[in-house]
Amino acid sequence: MGAPRLANQIALITGAGSGIGRATALLFAEEGAKVAATDVDLAAAQETAAAIEAKHPGQALALAHDVALEAQWQSALDAVAARFGGLTILVNNAGIPGRGSIEEIDYAFWQKVHRIDLDSVFLGCKHAVPRIAQSGGGAIVNVSSVAGIVAGHNLAAYNSAKAAVRHLSKSVALHCAKQEYNIRCNSVHPAFVKTPILADHVRRFGEDEAYAKLGRQIPLGIIGEPLDVAYAILFLAGPESRFITGTEIILDGGLSAQ
Repeated sequence: MGAPRLANQIALITGAGSGIGRATALLFAEEGAKVAATDVDLAAAQETAAAIEAKHPGQALALAHDVALEAQWQSALDAVAARFGGLTILVNNAGIPGRGSIEEIDYAFWQKVHRIDLDSVFLGCKHAVPRIAQSGGGAIVNVSSVAGIVAGHNLAAYNSAKAAVRHLSKSVALHCAKQEYNIRCNSVHPAFVKTPILADHVRRFGEDEAYAKLGRQIPLGIIGEPLDVAYAILFLAGPESRFITGTEIILDGGLSAQ
């Protein structure tokens, strides 16, 4: 059996208290990484870290982290450096939903969605890039959405923010390549996944019917699990993707192919 795919790697994963972030944190730890699980909900981040520590003592750190606040990015990265000695992987996963058409939403809502879904990615990349470079290189994976590829009539702010994450990722990738930092940057674009972001839909229809209704929009007839996305993130963070940067993986069961 070979060495774990992320042996000697140090990862910061935002929104790691639930859903895709939690699944990614647990998977990364299984593959040998030291993991800083951050979340605006500290208790949720602590639950993820405790699950890692139970199997891999010394590999996890939980941090309270509002990704829209620049000062909290700096303090989170300082804490990771103090605990683990550096940073080699950043997963910008934290985000919020943002339903509403261009006529329905107000400017405050528009700003909130962009602050959490886009500005946070800018802040994470801006402050993590020099740290990853100092550690000898690594990878950044930004979690966007299929809504960053395919638009909808009632997702004005969300479409805008998630599409911008895709192109920001490309710009970061090209910058890091030009600077010879040995840092790759890519984005992932999931469609419907069983995470808290679907909570309103589940409350409205009940879990089984909500997931079935969403699945009927997908050519494969199902919606995703958090681990489906976590495996794509693992691939983009790991050594197998050493020649991949500035691009994206779409995980949508064929939705965007129609």
